[in-house]
Amino acid sequence: MRLLNLLKTAWKAILLNKVRTLLTMLGIIIGVASVIAMLAIGEGSKESIRTQISSMGSNMINIRPGADMRGGVRLDPSEMQSLKLADYKALKSEANLLSNVSPQVSGGGQAINGAKNWPTSIYGVAPSFTEIKKFEIEDGSMFTEAEVNSSAKVAVIGQTIVENLFPNDNPIGKMIRFDSTPFKVIGVLSEKGENTFGQDQDDVILAPYTAVQKRILAIDYIQTIVASAVSEEQAEAAVEQVSDILRRQHNIGVNGDDDFNVFSMDELISTFSSTSEMLTVLLVAIASISLLIGGIGIMNIMYVSVKERTREIGLRMAVGGMGSDILMQFLIEAILISITGGIIGVSLGLLATVFIENVLHWPTSVTSYSIVISFAVCAVTGIFFGWYPARKAAALDPITALRYE
Repeated sequence: MRLLNLLKTAWKAILLNKVRTLLTMLGIIIGVASVIAMLAIGEGSKESIRTQISSMGSNMINIRPGADMRGGVRLDPSEMQSLKLADYKALKSEANLLSNVSPQVSGGGQAINGAKNWPTSIYGVAPSFTEIKKFEIEDGSMFTEAEVNSSAKVAVIGQTIVENLFPNDNPIGKMIRFDSTPFKVIGVLSEKGENTFGQDQDDVILAPYTAVQKRILAIDYIQTIVASAVSEEQAEAAVEQVSDILRRQHNIGVNGDDDFNVFSMDELISTFSSTSEMLTVLLVAIASISLLIGGIGIMNIMYVSVKERTREIGLRMAVGGMGSDILMQFLIEAILISITGGIIGVSLGLLATVFIENVLHWPTSVTSYSIVISFAVCAVTGIFFGWYPARKAAALDPITALRYE
């Protein structure tokens, strides 16, 4: 029998029992749809994480104090004072793989304008901070290096501060107090929204780091240094260069432990993506159980079909049909059931991703490989679970089959 005849015969046999075939396909349909939807959610989550973290800063690199041992006790990094202004100046002048560098000191408190007040944080930074963090000035201007050098009490505020302290007024040129220290508002940041960690990026006051150090925190060290690499490809090399400069600044020997930590956004993205991938694998593994159940259903229905069509098999063999023809006939039926279920499953999976993205507002991203893998799995499932019933049909004795009632 030719392959085309085998396909026609298999398709007719499937159509003779439409309801039973559809029920057999159900496990495959649910499994494929679930796998595609889960992979789409996983890919969408990774892309969303990458986009949101990247929006926090352009190729950003963070330098923070590291933990240290004092008298046999390991100190918390937040208690360390290992970063100095000299470190910032050294990085600014020597690190040619950094496009921008800014010190950062911060404190929490109450922002006040007349009778209105709002609990927030103030960040002492350099003018380049907005470029590193991708902040844009909507109104007014950023403070200058001259204002940093003079410890000027000027501030640039985010939209959340504007909404709570200046709901019906233009804040430019107005005075606010952070706790007891007055600051003149010279700029307003464009709205940025929440970051990956749910933090409101508009709930912020930026001021010269010298003013925040002296007038609010009363410290002479730097809590954090933020920087941006010249390009994403150079980020890891920039981390190495920063480490080398700081080790030299802190007189750390070859075998000495660093008293600082340097990490790039690539590391953060990698960490979150790894977590997302693990969850995706877990969800896909759970969804794949439906494929296994669907495969067992195919084996079961094909085994029943062989029993029901024993006389038909005997008749085909009696008129010259070979065992290989019978084997191929039933194997093709199993594959057709599996692939047809796969096509329906892919369609439902794509509809599910549209529903998830538009109704539930979860990020999704359907990749071509997920569809290819789904069809490949369906074909393998049809072959694997259809082989035994098909082999059993091919092994029937034609005389016994013709006598079967």
